[in-house]
Amino acid sequence: MKMEISSHFVKELRVKTGAGMMDCKKALQSADGNMEVALETLRKKGLASAHKKSTRLATEGIIDSYVHIGSRIGVLIELNCETDFVARRTEFQELAKNLAMQVAACQDVFYVSLQDIPQDIIDNETRIESAKEDIIHKPPKIKDQIMKARVDKRLKDMSLMDQTFIKDRSILIEDLIKKHIVLLGENIKVRRFQRFLLGETIDSH
Repeated sequence: MKMEISSHFVKELRVKTGAGMMDCKKALQSADGNMEVALETLRKKGLASAHKKSTRLATEGIIDSYVHIGSRIGVLIELNCETDFVARRTEFQELAKNLAMQVAACQDVFYVSLQDIPQDIIDNETRIESAKEDIIHKPPKIKDQIMKARVDKRLKDMSLMDQTFIKDRSILIEDLIKKHIVLLGENIKVRRFQRFLLGETIDSH
């Protein structure tokens, strides 16, 4: 039976290594909660190096597309790396295709990461949640806690990096990209994407 690891320890290890949440959790479980042993495990696997690579400039890459069966949903995505050599790698191109497919499947996703969500969107979501009837009469501290949790969840629903990968529900998209950073040895960034829905801008009147 795997031991329970607190989210605080998982986050601490993630900050130290830059490895994915699931990788950090598994490493801590294998190490019976020993932070130093878990850190060494991640370093041996090469996962701790992804954080350093993520600061390097990525200006090469590809623009890829995905059109869903029925041709009613399409996605264009720009995925960047550091060199044209990596951009031509099958693994990189498969990643771009999988990310485009992910965007097509997640209709609430509009931004690459939480950091890309404009403040006015955050403020609007906060206003909506604060006015909901089920919390409006609760004590201020409780109301704030519930409201923050709901807003955080809503914002994560909008962020591509915070989605679980549709082909492997055990990892987040952020972790999937970090695995490819380690695999390919270069920084990889989703620069932008655009979803197209058939007829979405046509006036029905």
